Amino acid sequence: MERSYRTIISINPHIRSGKPIIRGLRITVYDVLSYLAAGMSITEIIEDFPELTEEDIRACLAYAADREQSLAVVTA
Repeated sequence: MERSYRTIISINPHIRSGKPIIRGLRITVYDVLSYLAAGMSITEIIEDFPELTEEDIRACLAYAADREQSLAVVTA
């Protein structure tokens, strides 16, 4: 069973200005999502950043999906 993204993604105000990061590394969720959005595959990301795992990348996607789900729309 996969771990929850909450065990992989954390926020540390001393690393990358408090942006969500992966396992305490200096790689942010945004970094990974932007690589995926640019067309990189999971394999290509792991080749460029061997400290990451497929589980880490899927955790970034789960984190983004969870944030999207919890967004509130405010109308004037």
